[in-house]
Amino acid sequence: MRDEPTPDPTARPSGTTTAPAATATAAPRAQTTATAGDSPVPGPAPSPDATRHRPGRGEPARPTGDRRRPPVRTASGPAGPAAPAHRWTLGLVTAGLVLAALNLRPAITSLGALLEEVSEGLHMSGSVAGVLTSVPPLCFAVFGITAPRLARRFGPVAVVCAGMIAIFTGLVLRPFAGGTAGFLAASALALMGIALSNVLMPVIVKRYFPDRVGGMTGLYSMALALGTSVAAAATVPMTETLGGDWRIGLGVWAALAALAVLPWIPLLRHRADTDRTGELTTATSSTAPNAPARSAAPPGATTSAPPATATHAATAAAPPRVTRSRTAWALGCFFGLQATGAYITMGWMPQIFRDAGVPATTAGVLLAVTMVMGVPLAFVIPRLATRMKTQGPIVVALGLCGLAGYTGLFFAPAAGAWAWALLLGVSNCAFPLALTMIGMRSRSGAGVVRLSAFAQSVGYLISIPGPLLVGVLYQHSGGWGLPIALMGGLMVPQMIVGTLAGRDRTVEDEC
Repeated sequence: MRDEPTPDPTARPSGTTTAPAATATAAPRAQTTATAGDSPVPGPAPSPDATRHRPGRGEPARPTGDRRRPPVRTASGPAGPAAPAHRWTLGLVTAGLVLAALNLRPAITSLGALLEEVSEGLHMSGSVAGVLTSVPPLCFAVFGITAPRLARRFGPVAVVCAGMIAIFTGLVLRPFAGGTAGFLAASALALMGIALSNVLMPVIVKRYFPDRVGGMTGLYSMALALGTSVAAAATVPMTETLGGDWRIGLGVWAALAALAVLPWIPLLRHRADTDRTGELTTATSSTAPNAPARSAAPPGATTSAPPATATHAATAAAPPRVTRSRTAWALGCFFGLQATGAYITMGWMPQIFRDAGVPATTAGVLLAVTMVMGVPLAFVIPRLATRMKTQGPIVVALGLCGLAGYTGLFFAPAAGAWAWALLLGVSNCAFPLALTMIGMRSRSGAGVVRLSAFAQSVGYLISIPGPLLVGVLYQHSGGWGLPIALMGGLMVPQMIVGTLAGRDRTVEDEC
């Protein structure tokens, strides 16, 4: 008589009454492998009998201890970004983020260190120099708002790569411009690349490292602070070593920008960047923090989802309309006020110390001290922020440090220069905190794209008048008392809106 396999009493029927035993026993296993994304969704644990292989006639028995499972198959490839085939990609992304971050401020701080020489060489007045220090936030606001559309069209990796090329080109052309207009145009080109990269850095972190937003934000924020401080400290000594020509002192930073292009080129061909919708790939959206849990697959589900189904699941939720969110507006205002302080500091702080009798080289080093404080703190603060429900206490602590620094700068700029530089450096770490809150205030990749573009564009628009106003006040008052009082006064509204932006909610809750 023909041997029939014994039916498994724990297996659910898959929809037919004559299904073979192999189909019946595979059904519970499908609950842990069939998902719309790359990460498996835990389902009910199958019983030992349900997972034991039952050989048919003439098939060798498999040892009962063998618990090999079929690989997870999805529309986007192997599960999880840590798969061996993707480790080289994550390594390139990490290198690209670090090198890109190193180039996001030297174009600004190198100019701040040589602002007096550049003003004399191009015959600028104090007001025109103030306009020059206002160009960075203006470019960041104008070009940053285009980043989401470009990311949807070409992919975020391609846009960041193009941004690095723009930075390189602008830094090469800027020192050799014939006049103020050419200098501003070349600076705007470099700042356009910085603006696009500024907006898309949190997006790339959310895409490739969804479960390490705080750590990776801290890493590239630390690199950003390092590049800022090194450019501030080394520009004047390098200029003197290279013959004292400020044009060469500014142009040498193009070499660092050229190096930053290299990691992004191989990433352009990577499959992860073929999703040009601006949304996260299914690999990252399945493990993103705050992502809603998926339901377990039905018992009869197969182990591979059709590409159309996976694509629909990844893009089902519409991106939030961030302009309706009070949290988004608070975050934009917080970003703008901290950017105002940062660009006033980078553009004018060396001149404040020089006018107080501090030598030019020492003034550049003091600016570097202010910027280098962001190296360790930019790594610590984002990690701390992601562990807190609300980030208001961090906002207030940083604001109080800024108030103390500006107070000291008002009363004794030269006597306590090192202390004021340290305090203002701690205060400037509101920037990595703002970037971290952008990643935390939205649940989806599309939401992060829109929130990042909105907060940074609104913020940089708010920050445009600050450096210009400082230059006008300095020229017409004949001293730094009134400008410094303005800088200190801006710390109060920064603490207020930062506390509102740091509340435990997302923009999706308000849209």
